[in-house]
Amino acid sequence: MKAITLTQPWATLIAIGAKRIETRSWRTFYRGPLAIHAAKTFPEWAREHFEFDPALDQRVCEVLEAADIHGFRDLPGGAVVATCTLVDCVRITPDNVPAAPEFYFGDYTVGRWAWHLSEVKALDMPVLARGSLGLWEWPGEREGDKDALSPRESPKLFPDAR
Repeated sequence: MKAITLTQPWATLIAIGAKRIETRSWRTFYRGPLAIHAAKTFPEWAREHFEFDPALDQRVCEVLEAADIHGFRDLPGGAVVATCTLVDCVRITPDNVPAAPEFYFGDYTVGRWAWHLSEVKALDMPVLARGSLGLWEWPGEREGDKDALSPRESPKLFPDAR
C-alpha cells in the first residue's frame, strides 16, 4: 500500500476525520489506497507555525479534545495511524479553497496541490513504521502485527506537552 508521512497533528486530524484534504507543494497521479503515517519528529517549522498562530493551536486542540485526545502529548509519532483512499489531486485556485474548519488544517496557497481523501479509517492501534519523503510503500497492517502498539506503548512526540 502507498503511504505518506505527515507531521503531527495533521496525521491525527486525518485519522479522526477532521481533515479530508492534504495539501502539498507537489502533485501525484496516484489514486487508491493510502496509509497515513505520523512523522517521528516535530520539525522547527511546525513549532513556529503554532507559536505564530495561537488561534490555530486553539482550533486544533479543540478538535483533538472533541475526539478525546487531550492535547499534543497524546499524539503518536513514527507510526501509521490511518488508512484512506486518495481520490483526487487538484491544483489550488482561488475558486476551490475550502471553508473552515478544513481551511485551517492545510496550506491553501494558490498553486499548491489539494489531495482529496475519502474512506478514512483510523487504525485501532498505531503501527510502527519508518516514514519517508514522497509516496512510499508500506506493507500494511497484519493480523497480530508485532509492530502494533497499545496506546500506552505508542511513542509520543510531546511527552511533556500540554
